Amino acid sequence: MERPLTVAAAQLGPISRDARRQDVITRLVSLLEKAARMECQLVVFPEMALTTFFPRFLTEDESEISGYFETEMPNPSVSPLFETAARLGVGFYLGYCEQVGRGKAVRRYNSAILVDETGHIAGKYRKVHVPGNPQYDPALGLQHLEPWYFLDGDLGFPVFHCLGTRIGMLICNDRRWPEPWRVLGLQGAELVLLGYNSPSQLPDNPRQNAFRTEHHQLPMRAAAYQNGLWVVASAKAGREEGCDMMGGSCIIAPSGEVVAVSSTLGDELLTYTLEPGLAEEYKSFFDMSRYRRPESYGLICDRCGPGEPLTSAEWASKLSPKVSGQPTDPDADS
Repeated sequence: MERPLTVAAAQLGPISRDARRQDVITRLVSLLEKAARMECQLVVFPEMALTTFFPRFLTEDESEISGYFETEMPNPSVSPLFETAARLGVGFYLGYCEQVGRGKAVRRYNSAILVDETGHIAGKYRKVHVPGNPQYDPALGLQHLEPWYFLDGDLGFPVFHCLGTRIGMLICNDRRWPEPWRVLGLQGAELVLLGYNSPSQLPDNPRQNAFRTEHHQLPMRAAAYQNGLWVVASAKAGREEGCDMMGGSCIIAPSGEVVAVSSTLGDELLTYTLEPGLAEEYKSFFDMSRYRRPESYGLICDRCGPGEPLTSAEWASKLSPKVSGQPTDPDADS
């Protein structure tokens, strides 16, 4: 049964360090209104869509740090976005900085919410793969201090029913890891929304600069195909506070095909009418319930990083009796 969904990746240009929240919200509302005129039902804003990417700076002033964070959603400063969404009947994904608790109990997360067409929050996700350094490193030409400001997400990888579609959310660096996509796919996700802020160059690893766009798309294209889902990825782009941020906002089909990609480094609306049901064709092709072998994949969860190859005996101890050939029934013939 066809149930088309018109989506938009609402790419943003730079946001300055001293930008007023009101001015940023005005830009988001303008993109939302434009999307509604184009009959979009869902708009995807970037990671940290309300602020500059402040983790490139070391900031120890608590008042300044707190100014980048939202203590509740919605709140008075962002209410125009929620009200516009409800008035127009358009849902959205919004990346923002979330602060929970007070005083010494403060916890901060790089978060995203999914808002339905009535302006109500349908789901929340907190970024799990927080990259960068926990301390300032004067040897680096470009600081990336997300761990200084954010904790790893603690909500897992949930999938939400919204706009007649099973939707998952990821944020930036999450896209480079296969595990989140598989977890979302195993929950039947048909569409994954992802916002990001990614530099165009890596000063500490310049050999990879020529592959930045390729390395951005590659894991998402593979994940879309291997898990049978659509992907909408939206960038914060352009030269922001001395750092060149890559664009490349894109929409990817379950075939792995990039069906739409942005053409600028500024505020831009990238739209596409997708068919969520197409995801089922690829899920059926892989037929995970028939062919996946979780009992053989234990090493994935046992190790964080590369180690020595396992010996035959170590493999035998890790595999279930079904895989190792050992009898599963104590009364079975030897």
